Amino acid sequence: MNLHEYQAKEILRGYGVVIPPGEIATSPDQAEAIAKKLGTAVMVKAQVHAGGRGKAGGVKFCPTPADAREKATAILGMKIKA
Repeated sequence: MNLHEYQAKEILRGYGVVIPPGEIATSPDQAEAIAKKLGTAVMVKAQVHAGGRGKAGGVKFCPTPADAREKATAILGMKIKA
């Protein structure tokens, strides 16, 4: 079964597992808005069925909402191979 990280988190939440807050963004604008709403540093992550997404540059720490926008722009333009 192939699940994205966000899908697995939804399943775990359903069983009462405490999961850090987070949301799915499909655009840089959404990533920035979510980071503003959360009010803390965030991680922007590519949701792909592939190992090594962090090494490929698909996982980025973003200390500010503007950084989340910038990193989301880069990640959404990437091709990460399985």
